[in-house]
Amino acid sequence: MPDQIFAGRTVVVTGGGTGIGRATALAFAAQGATTVIICGRRKERLDQVAAEHPAVVPVAADVTEEAGAEALAHEVRERGGALDVLVHSAGVFRFTPLGALGPDLVREVLDTNLVGPLIVTRHLLPYLLAQRGNIVLVSSRAGHNPGPGQSVYAASKAGVHSLTRSWAAELAAHGVRVNAVAPGFVRTEAFEANGLTPQQVEGLFDAVTAGIPLGRVADVDDITPWITELARPTASLVTGQIVTVDGGMDTGADPAGQEG
Repeated sequence: MPDQIFAGRTVVVTGGGTGIGRATALAFAAQGATTVIICGRRKERLDQVAAEHPAVVPVAADVTEEAGAEALAHEVRERGGALDVLVHSAGVFRFTPLGALGPDLVREVLDTNLVGPLIVTRHLLPYLLAQRGNIVLVSSRAGHNPGPGQSVYAASKAGVHSLTRSWAAELAAHGVRVNAVAPGFVRTEAFEANGLTPQQVEGLFDAVTAGIPLGRVADVDDITPWITELARPTASLVTGQIVTVDGGMDTGADPAGQEG
């Protein structure tokens, strides 16, 4: 049985119905969190996660809207008004080659990945301050090492990195820590959401694996331990950090051991 380090704590996880958010919510619940409030746009997905652990509370909400952020704040108030951990996992990945960019696509990516965390954090900040809680943002290695065809997505994640460092500096005096986890390639629904077939996804993963020194694409369970670790009381001196979890891609190492 996992240790109960988060016993008595209240956690909010945006994007908690799928992928990294779902796994993160269940990890906090398994480690003793009394209440794990998850949100997302698809109520049926949230309900499925809530059915897996009694500590999980689903809230159907759009984090890009003021009403969605207020729905989360209302649930926190209903649960006693304490918030110990806020995890921003809601996000959208879109292939964004320059020639295909349009205003609707740009707004979708920026609103979800960058504006959403701003709106939600502003609404929940009083409850975090009261608890001297902490924030963990789920970013991407693309935020500091972008590739072709992902300019808007990468720009949104670079913005998340900036939020992380700026908020860490701003909130340190209040005892609130802010950190981020920046995954590389992770097996989630994001690729199918961009229209790739399962066979195409596997072909993509096979191709990128050649550039990953540790030799494999991540699963969500490779990412969630870093999120919970940054939120632990034992990380009380860690703030303003962006932890990259990408199998060594950022090292620039040649996985074949060849000089190039």
